[in-house]
Amino acid sequence: MSRSTEVSIRVLDGTVARAARDTVAVEEPLELRLRAGGETRTLAITMRTPGNDLELAAGFALGEGIVRARAELAEIVGCDDGSVTIALAAAAMPQTAAFERHFTVTSACGVCGRTELQTLAERVAPLESDLRVGADVLYALPERMRAAQRVFERTGGLHAAAAFDARGTLLAVREDVGRHNAMDKLVGWAFMEGRDLRAAIVLVSGRASYELAQKAAAARIPVLCSVSAPSSLAIDLASAFGLTLVGFLRDRRANVYAGAERIVAT
Repeated sequence: MSRSTEVSIRVLDGTVARAARDTVAVEEPLELRLRAGGETRTLAITMRTPGNDLELAAGFALGEGIVRARAELAEIVGCDDGSVTIALAAAAMPQTAAFERHFTVTSACGVCGRTELQTLAERVAPLESDLRVGADVLYALPERMRAAQRVFERTGGLHAAAAFDARGTLLAVREDVGRHNAMDKLVGWAFMEGRDLRAAIVLVSGRASYELAQKAAAARIPVLCSVSAPSSLAIDLASAFGLTLVGFLRDRRANVYAGAERIVAT
C-alpha cells in the first residue's frame, strides 16, 4: 500500500505558469469491523493514509473502550477489501452501548458536548504518574519528530503523533492524513507490542482537540503536547483526568494548560 503518490500539477509563479509533478499523501477509506459472539458488524469507516492499519484498529478499539487489555483482543485481521476486523476474546464481550455505537469517522472528525466527559469518566480513571519532564526536553521534541516524519518529508501533507521517553528519546512515530488516526496508530503500536505508555510523552503535529486528549487519557499517557493550540474541551478533560497538556510547543516556548506540576523549568 502506497502512502504517497505523484500527480500532475500546474505551478503558478508570478506571471509564469509551468507543468510539474508533485507528491501528495494518499487518502483512502478503511472499514473497521468488530467480530464478537459469532457476529461481525461495521464499527466505523475512517479516511486514512494506508499503512499501520492493524495498529490503527487496535488504538481505536482501546480509545473507544471496546477493549481495555491485550488479553481481550483475540486477533486483528486485515483484508484486501480495505477492511480490518477486530475479533474479541470470548470473555471480553463489550457493553451493549459500546458494541452498537456505529459511526463514520473522517480525517477531520471530532466530538462535541461536555457530556462526553461524563461518559469518559465511566470507563477511564484519572491519571496518576510520577513522571517529571524538563522544559529543555520538551523543546527538543518537535525537531526530533519532524526528522522522523518520512512521508511528510515527501508530501508535506500528513499529521504525526510521536512517543518519547522522559529523556526525550524517540520511541515511535506514526503519520496519517488525520490527527486522530495518527494517534490511534501510535497507541495501537504500543498496545499490540505490550509497551507501557504511563511514563511517555506524546507530541502531535496539529491542534490538541478533545478526541486526542481522550485517546491519551484512555492509553494512560501522562503528558500530551501539541505544536498548536488546544481546544477548551481538551483543557477541561486534561484538568479533570490529571493529564498534562502542553500547547504551542515550538521555538523553545510552550504553554502548559493543565498538569503543570509534571513540567520542570530549567
